[in-house]
Amino acid sequence: MTLFLHGCEFARQYTSSLFHGKPQPPSKRALKLGVLSTAKINAAAAVYPAQSHPDVDLYAIASTDARVAKAAIEKYGFSKSYGSFQELLDDPLINIVHISLPCNMFFKWATNALAAGKHVLCEKPSAANVDETTTLIDDAERRGLILQDAFPWQFHPAAHRFKEIVDSEAYGRIIRTDAWMTSSPPVLNSDPRWQYDQGGGSLVDGSDALAFTQYALRFKRPKRILSAAARPSREDSRVDAAMHALLLFEDKKGNPITSRVYTDMSRSRLGGIIPRLWELPSIEVETDVAIIYFYNAMMPHIYHYISITDKRTGMTEYKTQNSGGPLWDGRWTTGGKGGKSRWSTYRWQLEAFVEKVRGKEPICCISNDDTIYHAECIDRIYTEAGMPVRADPEEIRLGERGDKPQKTEKSDG
Repeated sequence: MTLFLHGCEFARQYTSSLFHGKPQPPSKRALKLGVLSTAKINAAAAVYPAQSHPDVDLYAIASTDARVAKAAIEKYGFSKSYGSFQELLDDPLINIVHISLPCNMFFKWATNALAAGKHVLCEKPSAANVDETTTLIDDAERRGLILQDAFPWQFHPAAHRFKEIVDSEAYGRIIRTDAWMTSSPPVLNSDPRWQYDQGGGSLVDGSDALAFTQYALRFKRPKRILSAAARPSREDSRVDAAMHALLLFEDKKGNPITSRVYTDMSRSRLGGIIPRLWELPSIEVETDVAIIYFYNAMMPHIYHYISITDKRTGMTEYKTQNSGGPLWDGRWTTGGKGGKSRWSTYRWQLEAFVEKVRGKEPICCISNDDTIYHAECIDRIYTEAGMPVRADPEEIRLGERGDKPQKTEKSDG
């Protein structure tokens, strides 16, 4: 399913570029963007959003292969290319960095980017585990820089409309949530997401499902992990092909909320034949009197709906939101008042990220506490499932040799 969604996103971005003409030149004071890696996701996640943002200059891209990086200049219009990641970070003109490397490389290069004085937007998760996440955030705060995990759907007006409905309490208190993110057809066997030493696993790859849950519940910490069961990969038992987790939260009055999270990188086909392309990443919230369902919460700009079914009458109301909404409505953006309905989640995210870098009060943001709670919850689920938490490649190598990596002492000041 996620492969299908990304295919739709690339097609949508390409079609949009045809209808809306050539990219607009950046302003003279635009922030210069550097992209670490030449990953396929760059087109949707970094290139097209930057091309339509007048305050961002699509400036440089880096690869370990200088020829590949140079080809990206011709393909996407970058001004410069580098044959190593550190060379890009050493460029003093670059203000912000987008990291789209394999998961096992995030921590190292996010650390290096912060050391080079760059603000960082990193594909999720920005580190292998909560200890590394906390280290990165502490580093960013100490340097006065911004480090943000890329959960772009949280910046889309549809997510804000969903949140407004859930938070309104018009339908009573929340009783349970159910969120999922699956891949059918399955993730290819050659994909790094199947490799433990590259931070692989369905819970990490599908962590949006957990983020949907925490977003709906105001990023509370779960009181308990009631259960967690993994379906291990056949090739490596440390990698979860699928994960089922049941979490216990409490609302502000101490009432229990049970939350199911399901992720799967090899979801079975219907009848063993038909890929479940309709099974898009979504969340269902049950309250005292209604069931609220946010369909395709991850990429609502492609297609989404929010349904509210009254449990007393069986009647269902449908809502959508592609611009404006509870947070962006009335806000002047680089696309005009309330933003543009054709913007992707990545473009909404970039709008908010640039505002934050510029020192403005962002319309919405992912707080450092939110990021830590999310990483912490992933680790707790893996532990409950009897699986190792994801680790830095160096820690894995040391562990295989029987050595113990040294931990840096953290001061309170």
